Amino acid sequence: MKIAITGGTGFVGGNLARSLAIRGHEVVLIARGMDRRVESLRQLMRLNVALIGTDDEDKLFQAMTGCEAVVHCAGINREIGSQTYQRVHIEGTRKLVGAARRAGVRKIVMLSFLRARPACGSPYHESKWAAEEIIRASGLDYTILKSGMIYGKGDHMLDHLSHSLYTFPLFGSVGFREQPVRPVAVEDVVRILQSSLEENRLSDRTVYVTGPEEMLLSEAVRRVARVIGKKTFIFPMPVWFHFVLGWIFERCMKVPLIALAQVHILAEGVHWEGAPATNLPEDLVPQTSFNDDQIRRGLPVGSPFGRSDFKSLRDIFKCA
Repeated sequence: MKIAITGGTGFVGGNLARSLAIRGHEVVLIARGMDRRVESLRQLMRLNVALIGTDDEDKLFQAMTGCEAVVHCAGINREIGSQTYQRVHIEGTRKLVGAARRAGVRKIVMLSFLRARPACGSPYHESKWAAEEIIRASGLDYTILKSGMIYGKGDHMLDHLSHSLYTFPLFGSVGFREQPVRPVAVEDVVRILQSSLEENRLSDRTVYVTGPEEMLLSEAVRRVARVIGKKTFIFPMPVWFHFVLGWIFERCMKVPLIALAQVHILAEGVHWEGAPATNLPEDLVPQTSFNDDQIRRGLPVGSPFGRSDFKSLRDIFKCA
């Protein structure tokens, strides 16, 4: 099967591309630019790279010609210049659907967020919901995964959390009344995506995807700290304080320790659904526990944050 993946150099898209290529599928990786992740994936057989974004329908059509399916993983958790939620999540999805129709793609699979919903006060959540609605109204066979917090090698969660624990002995939980999370392993998410593509399961359905265990974020932090051998003092901090930190980090760090959208996500929790969907079939329900072995496999090389993680003063003032 020939399958296109938007956001193919991202965390989930890259893992899916690698798995599909190994399983013998021809993969078209749609990415905005070339980097080391693209080069490592490009070494796999039956993998092509289209260096385009989702803002040009004609180029998307050319890239998807001959594809039977497209997996839409492209997305952002903060706005940078012209890369806005409106342009990436909404307009990009609309152009992707238009290109898919023209190319004769029969199946479109979208990775969305568990609590994406309308009129909730978060541009991230609302734009993800709008993208879901575009997919549902496309007339194509679709599957939408409303996923919770995904972790694994190359993710944002374990990467930044471990670097933070190597840098600071303190961790401030989000809000005085901490909300639970249900971490889901990227392997489980990839397995569900593959089942939808290869077996045509979950046709015309929007499904929830969460991990098997509910816990507070502070418990997840303690488990990661234990695995890397670092002691940490966890204390509650008000949500407004984290919004201030998110605003600062977005302007000072190349990849923020926490973005404004992530503060909103953690403040309300990532453990229950935000809009109507259905549960997964029993055999597809994620079973991988957030345990020491899983954490260890997903951790990057242990190191504190360094100068390379921060923007130059010139770049900071450009964002101001």
